[in-house]
Amino acid sequence: MPELKETSGFQYLKGTRFDRLTIQNRPRPFIAEVETFKHYPQAQKVALPRTWQLTEERLSPLIQNRRSLRKYAPEPISLEHLAFLLWASQGITGQAGRYLFRSTPSAGALYPVETYLNVHSVTGLAPGLFHFDVQNFVLDRLTEEDQADAVARACLDQSFMAQAPVVFLWTGVFRRAMHKYGNRGVRYILLDAGHICQNVMIAAEAVGCGGCPVAAIYDSEINQLLQIDEEEESILYAASVGKKILP
Repeated sequence: MPELKETSGFQYLKGTRFDRLTIQNRPRPFIAEVETFKHYPQAQKVALPRTWQLTEERLSPLIQNRRSLRKYAPEPISLEHLAFLLWASQGITGQAGRYLFRSTPSAGALYPVETYLNVHSVTGLAPGLFHFDVQNFVLDRLTEEDQADAVARACLDQSFMAQAPVVFLWTGVFRRAMHKYGNRGVRYILLDAGHICQNVMIAAEAVGCGGCPVAAIYDSEINQLLQIDEEEESILYAASVGKKILP
């Protein structure tokens, strides 16, 4: 039985990590482009209506207005709004036997993605690094220091990340999915992270905020910042969130 670090799924993640020493000159395979949209010219076309008249009228503007936001108002976000974003991301919404279902789907209800936060400016919450305890709906404080600058540097030196009131950092706990699905479990971990991030982006719109998903990350720098064992758990995705600048 191979160790986790010897599996092809883990080796893929390890082989595609960014680091400062090799990012400029690492070999990159040539892969020809393809068209942005796929079409079936000979297929029968079924026009879809745009006249929704159900309760989704409250959701439509949130999806319509969602854009990656990199400039934020100087005001903090509230703890209540942060709690709402966390609930939208992975909050428990139901139970069946031993399974606690969440606001986002996960293959086999295994939920291999963990949520960490760097809090820079949230009303009623001192800055620092936190972990989101989903089961108890609480934040675990990991540091007393605001790590906004360190997070921004680790996200390929994107300065807007340091200005955001809060940055979400999502990691994957590999064994949680791979023990059941093997190497294919890596796919499911990545899909889970996407589901979670999108929910946060839509929820941010609902409370007058916006966000920017970020996958450009020096992986080991974030892993070290979070003090996690990157042989077992590693950063996958991040997103900044802050108040919109009103016109």
